[in-house]
Amino acid sequence: QVQLVESGGGLVQAGGSLRLSCAASGRTFSNDAMGWFRQAPGKERESVARIRWSSGSTFYTDSVKGRFTISRDNAKNTVYLQMNSLKPEDTAVYYCAVRTEGRSEYDYWGQGTQVTVSS
Repeated sequence: QVQLVESGGGLVQAGGSLRLSCAASGRTFSNDAMGWFRQAPGKERESVARIRWSSGSTFYTDSVKGRFTISRDNAKNTVYLQMNSLKPEDTAVYYCAVRTEGRSEYDYWGQGTQVTVSS
């Protein structure tokens, strides 16, 4: 059974940094895509970044380009989201997810980790 466990959230001042981790287990993910999403109170969930496990190719939503970096450690089956120059509007619950190869939707989700950026 696929399990995704996020960690690394917390409270940080504007301009600060956090690194989120997503430890994946249950099967191999070599042909899948891994994504980070976030949901702020009263707002819809939005995609933040994604990475293809095999090639390492990445995609970022415009609001985080140049500030966030997604990466993966194949040996640890872990995906990271390095978040720099954080802004209060980055405050949200952050989720990691897996999109199995061949599927159009993300089909496994973690429990989420809270990121709060104070002004």
